[in-house]
Parts: sequence; C-alpha cells; structure tokens
Amino acid sequence: MSLIASSGFAEAGTSARRMADAIRFLALDAIAKAEDGHPGAPLGGAEVATALFTRHLKCNPADPTWPDRDRFVLSNGHGSMLLYAALHLSGYAGMPIEQIRRFRELGSSTHGHPERAPELGVEVTTGPLGQGIANAVGMAVAEAWLSATFGADVVDHRTYALVGDGCLMEGIAHEVISLAGHLGLRKLCFLWDDNRMTDDGGIDFALSEDVRARFRVAGWQVIDADGHDVEAVSAALHLAGGDPRPTLIACSTTIGKGLPRLEGQRGAHGGRVFPEDVAAARTAADWSHGPFEVPQDVAAAWHAGVALRNRSAYEGWQARVAALPEETRRLFERLMRGALPEGWTEALAAHAAKLAAEAPTQSSNQSTADIVDLLAGLIPELLPGAPDLEGPTNCKRGLAAFTARNPAGRYLHYGIREHAMGAMMNGMVAHGGVVPLGATYLVFSDYMRPPLRMAALMELPVVTIYSHDSIGIGKNGPTHQPVEFLASLRAIPNMAVFRPADAVETAECWQLALARRHGPSSMICSRQALPPLRRDAGENRSARGAYVLAKGEGGKRRVTLLATGSEVALALAARDILQAEGVPTAVVSMPCWEIFAAQDLAYRAEVLGPGTVRIGVEAAVQFGWERWIGLDGGFVGMSGFGASGPGEALFRHFGITVEAVVDAARIRL
Repeated sequence: MSLIASSGFAEAGTSARRMADAIRFLALDAIAKAEDGHPGAPLGGAEVATALFTRHLKCNPADPTWPDRDRFVLSNGHGSMLLYAALHLSGYAGMPIEQIRRFRELGSSTHGHPERAPELGVEVTTGPLGQGIANAVGMAVAEAWLSATFGADVVDHRTYALVGDGCLMEGIAHEVISLAGHLGLRKLCFLWDDNRMTDDGGIDFALSEDVRARFRVAGWQVIDADGHDVEAVSAALHLAGGDPRPTLIACSTTIGKGLPRLEGQRGAHGGRVFPEDVAAARTAADWSHGPFEVPQDVAAAWHAGVALRNRSAYEGWQARVAALPEETRRLFERLMRGALPEGWTEALAAHAAKLAAEAPTQSSNQSTADIVDLLAGLIPELLPGAPDLEGPTNCKRGLAAFTARNPAGRYLHYGIREHAMGAMMNGMVAHGGVVPLGATYLVFSDYMRPPLRMAALMELPVVTIYSHDSIGIGKNGPTHQPVEFLASLRAIPNMAVFRPADAVETAECWQLALARRHGPSSMICSRQALPPLRRDAGENRSARGAYVLAKGEGGKRRVTLLATGSEVALALAARDILQAEGVPTAVVSMPCWEIFAAQDLAYRAEVLGPGTVRIGVEAAVQFGWERWIGLDGGFVGMSGFGASGPGEALFRHFGITVEAVVDAARIRL
C-alpha cells in the first residue's frame, strides 16, 4: 500500500511484525519487572496499535496537546503497557524508557491503569470498563461541534478507542453505541480486541449475542480484520475514514499473543509473568535484544511512522490557524485554553443584584434555568443537555439540538441515558473546547456514579445540575425523593456540592462552579419555590462555602442553626422564635461544604460558633453533619426514605419544621 512507503517503512527495511514486537517486549519486560500487570491486552493488541499509531493516528509527539490531534482512548485500561509502549516508541518525551522501567511504581507516570495526562499522550483515565468508550463518544461530539463551528480546515480529527469484550458487556456500552449511531459520529472508530476471552474464561460463559449485529442495528459500519495483521488492520482503518457512520473494526486476536505459557488462555489477562516466560517469548519471536532495549531500525521505523508522517499535517494546520481572521483565531485559541470569555462573572454578579432587588419566590431549579439561559448567550461553547428531561430542567430554551444533520446545535438530547451523559461529558471536557452541562434529577445521580468519580479523579471541571432535591418534590414518592444522595456526593473527593438557599445564592454558586478548574461540581436544585432570603448582592457571600446569614442579637451567641437549600428558610423562622425568647441565635447558610472545609480555622470557628448549641437542618440523612454540629449537636432532617404526598405535608410528617428546629435547640440549652 502507498501509505506504507510514505510512512518510511520500506526505506527503514523494518517489518511491521518487529515494530509490533517492540510493543510486546517493552510490555513483557515492564510487567515482569513490576511482578504485576496485565499482559494479555498489550500482547494481543500489539499489531492493532502498530497499525493505528504508525499509519493513521494524527499526532505530534513534540506537541502532545496539539488541538487538532486524533484522540486515542485505551478503554480497557488494564492493558496500560500497550499505551505506554506505543507512546514511548512514538517519541513522546514524557514517556522515556526510565518510565517504562518504573511501571506501577509509586511516583511514576506509568500507572497500573492510565491516568489522564494529555501532555504525556494519555487523554483520559481508564480502568472501570466502559468508561473509556463513553469518553470517546463525548470526544467525538466535541470534535463534531468544533468542526461545524470553525470548519474542517481548523478542526478535523478522529477519535479512536481500543475496547475489549468487558467494555462492550458493560451497560454503558449499549447506551453510547446507540447514541453514537443516532448522532452519526462518523469520525468515531472503535477497535475491538476480539479475543473471545475474559478473566473468567471464554466469553461463551456469559455471552451469546451477535456483537457485530448490535453495532449494525445501531447504525455503525462494521469491518472485520485479522488483528495480528498490520496490513489488514490498516486497510480497515482506511475504510473507516470513508464512511458516514461511526465504525467498529472487529480485530480478531489471541490474548497474550507471543507468550507461550499463557497465549490464548484466561491466565493471560492478569497472570504473573516470570523471567522464564519472557525468555521463552524472546526465543519464540527470535527477539535477541535485551530487556527494555529497542533496536535502532525499529526505533527509526516508529519515528518515521509517527513523527515524520505527521509533520506536514501539523505544519499545515499551524499555517491555517495563523491565517484565520483575528477574531476567529482569538475565539478558537480561547476555547482551546479552556478559558471562559471576559465578562461572564460580571454578568452573573449583575444578575444576582437584579435578583436581590426583585426578590423572586421561585425554585432554585428555575433560578438555574434562567442562569443557563443567560450564560448560553455569553459562552458560545456552552452545550447543555439532559437525559429526556428537557421540560423539567428547562435548560434548552432557544438552543438548537445537536443532531447528525446539525452538529452545530448546542443542546444534547441524551435520551434516557444518564450514565452515558456523565461519561460523555467527561470526554467532552477532556477533549477541550466545549463546556457541557448535564441536567437530571438528583435520584438519578446514582446512574452516573462511575463518571462522577472519574471526573473527580481526573480533576475535570464538569458541572451537573440535579433538580428535585428532596421530599419537597412531593407526590412522586420515595423512589424519586433523594435522602442519601447529598451525603454520597459529598463523600467523593474533589467534588464540590452546591445547594443554594434562594435565587441570589444560586447565582453565587454558579459563579463558583464555573470558576473551578480542577474538579467537578454538582448543582443541587429544588423543585419547590424558595422564598427570597438574600436582599444583598455585590460580594459573593457563598465564596467561602458557608457564612453567617443572620447574626445572634441581644448578647453573646448561644445557638447556631446551620442549614442548606430550602431548609435555610426554616432555620431563619426558628431563629425568630428563639430570639423572641431571648436566646441569641445565628443562622449559617452552608451552600458548599467542600469550600467551607478548605477555609482557615479561624474563619470556620467564627462561622460555627464554638461553645454554642449547634443544630443542623437539611431534608436529607444526617450522615456527615457531625463534622459541623459535633457529637452533642442536634439534627433535624430525614432518618429514612420519604413517602408519597404533598411536599408541605411531607415536611410536617417527617418533622422537618420550624417547631422541630426550635425544640432541638431548647432541649440543649
């Protein structure tokens, strides 16, 4: 094929097999040295990676974060040495041989499962199966929107994911395969490591469906290829590039290929590799080079296939971007930096001032919808979406839908696919250039648990809106009334959970969530209307996570009522009663525990009021409140699941009332 010669392979005189074997033996040497790892995927996928990296993948190892690079996701992240070896052979400076030697060591960049480091060539963190392919679908959405916005001269790249049987068995795979086909993501390609083997043994134990047919009915092109033939895989990749549908390339492989003792067996998945195994593999492959040694001709062939092949594409792209009209170029460069446009914080501050003056009584869900509408006019890369909840979350308004025919649309209809939405948003943010927002009910956040954790682990600034936040939703009953969800979200490290008390606090919390650059945010919103509590604006009082909303009067503070969201109004009403009884009582609004926990000790003490009676008030379970109220503090909230009935009646039924707050304070005075 002409591409082979143009890539420099003929000149180098190096066979594709030796180039693939370089991956195999770097992986084997690293796994044997670490005395741990998963050899099956790197050995079985070596030819697939060789074909992709040296003949098709558009990248520049000297500029790993080139915006128009192809994205590659190793979805079966346990096979991480496949990625590390390919990056090393491709010439990525951040993946030198020293890092390959330090595989799985503390402090190395070669983690047991890939951890996001775009500057090293690692696009996303993978390991929980299925997350990577869903990230890839999100990346393809981001590319399609950016290409439609700026044109193919500026944005025109593909997204590849290497996937295993485990990825395709996970439920999220069904969600994203269906949606990707529906959206016509033609630049998306899955390379299926079809080795018919899992950790338990042959896939026949648990699977009898026709995987290829599943993709076909979802609107994908399906191509079969011998996964151990670089030419066959390369030819399939060529076909993928010419079809208007997303593509699955079913690469027939043998797990642990080239490792005589384990080849084709379940033990190859994660079995121990011993020195004698590596020696036997070297003999079988006629590989005479020492541990971690890449022969010069192989290194040269990889350099020609990756760096040299892509040089003209990279230089041409740079010239095209430089020739853009100045305004367009500045917009593109801003989006690639991940910076929001000037003026958005001022616009939110002005909006908060307007709310303080008008004092609307409305749900924080409505307040959030108004803010999203405002931001959509200020931030052109803002792409809201919801899983079949456009009406209840109200974040679409005048935005056109992103569709196969209109990839410039800005609203994502995810269908009833919360899990897919969460993981796709991670992929969109990891890709860069877009700011996705997802909106659903709080109880459905459990469907999103894996991508929420992964967003926090990757430090991705993904914002998700959760409405219907408590028993206040009323008659839908306990299946839809969240009680434990605030605690579970707060338990995720690096997650900021915002639960604003009124319209002004909602605007303040949005300013804080969008300003976060190293972690996700959960915006918790009420369905029921909230009374206006804040008539002041200017300083963002929520910026420190918690603040004294109403001070104790008439002497030294004796009681501190701490509350979030809709229960702040209850605390204020209880304060009025206690103050009338001569008990100086302060009310603390706590819209974000995580930000408050990061404040200095003096400020936290000033807000919490050490030595006072402290009562926590929240229409949720108590778990976690002990941190703020102490072991002797009181709590007014939920101790179990909700019930079906009007919201106001449910608050009375479960004892979340002004009187209950007052009584909790009285008995502790």
